[in-house]
Amino acid sequence: MEINQVIEKTARDAYGRLLSYLAVNWRDLQAVEDAIGDAFLAALETWPKAGVPNKPEAWLVTAARRRLIDRARRTRISESALPTLAAISEDAQRLSSSSAVFPDERLKMMFLCTHPTIDAVMRTPLMLQTVLGIDAARIASAFIIKPSTMSQRLTRAKAKIRAERLTFEMPDAEEIPDRLDPVLEAIYAAYGSGWDEADTADSPRKGLAEEAIYLGKLLLPFAPREPEVYGLLALMLHCEARREARHDGEGNYIPLSEQDCTRWDQRLIMEAEQYLHTASQAGRIGRFQLMAAIQSVHAQRLWTGRTEWVPIAQLYEGLVRNYPTLGALVGRAAAVAEAYGPEHGIALLEAIPSEEVVNYQPYWALAGHLYKQVERIEDALSAYSRAIGLSTDRSVRQFLSRLASVLGI
Repeated sequence: MEINQVIEKTARDAYGRLLSYLAVNWRDLQAVEDAIGDAFLAALETWPKAGVPNKPEAWLVTAARRRLIDRARRTRISESALPTLAAISEDAQRLSSSSAVFPDERLKMMFLCTHPTIDAVMRTPLMLQTVLGIDAARIASAFIIKPSTMSQRLTRAKAKIRAERLTFEMPDAEEIPDRLDPVLEAIYAAYGSGWDEADTADSPRKGLAEEAIYLGKLLLPFAPREPEVYGLLALMLHCEARREARHDGEGNYIPLSEQDCTRWDQRLIMEAEQYLHTASQAGRIGRFQLMAAIQSVHAQRLWTGRTEWVPIAQLYEGLVRNYPTLGALVGRAAAVAEAYGPEHGIALLEAIPSEEVVNYQPYWALAGHLYKQVERIEDALSAYSRAIGLSTDRSVRQFLSRLASVLGI
């Protein structure tokens, strides 16, 4: 592997851990982001000549620490900062010279982002950028706002953390339930981002799905009685179990209903089922448990040979009733169409306000499929065309193009 590829891989794999570790100690997000950026630039200059260090993360921590020291001297930060710099230095040296595992402070960082003084709508986006390394443009797309607006809001949120010197610690046990939802949303959004691009070799988000699952498991000891943590893990693992079946040997996309279920990972399915069972014992149903239950019904095809669409449609009804997200509304339309006929699914799709679905690819892909079934050819062509244009995955574009070509697109 070339040096630049090693550095890119380290940036993908370690950025969130590096930032969280340094920020927990230094408490100035902007300064830490700048220092880490400088450290990666230093790696680009140094590693091709000196070789890749045995512990790249520890090397980068040391380089970033030097930048923070230089900044402290230039800006004449008070001597109260010196113990922090000394602690960072000692940790970096210990990590470089021993087999110690690099500390993962990302949960502390994520819960910091849920501090009551931070605008509630910015808590999940802030985690996605600082802890999980997702760029502002991608976050803006997920939240359907302009990238420049999202960047400005993220900058203001980070300035508040610095100005108010918010505490980088895990909240008390009794505080965690009230601050948990945006953490779960961020982990789920990270999983979705990684899932969408897991098969894209040069994607900066490659591996993010696995990181999301790891963070979900890391969260369990801190919220052992919160069923939605188990529900989210069940949901992610059910999806992960089908990863290999999403494409055939030639890389062609295969939709869930057509997948060879013998290629699903039974071990992950059973692990997901255990988490879902644990969640059900709490007697408190939530969004992620409902979504995991839907995936659980899909998974039963491995043993029964058929998909039970009626219970899936019923679960979607419960999901929409309590958590009417755009994804849930489109998912309900798909399930109802399978269970009761395409006309019923189309009615539900067309009831969704048009301004909400302009750039939502799953809506248009489903619309094309259902319109084709009822022989509304022009509508199907238009919907498929929109879905193809909105698809970021090449194999999905090719799949939709094949479906549309039958109609003469």
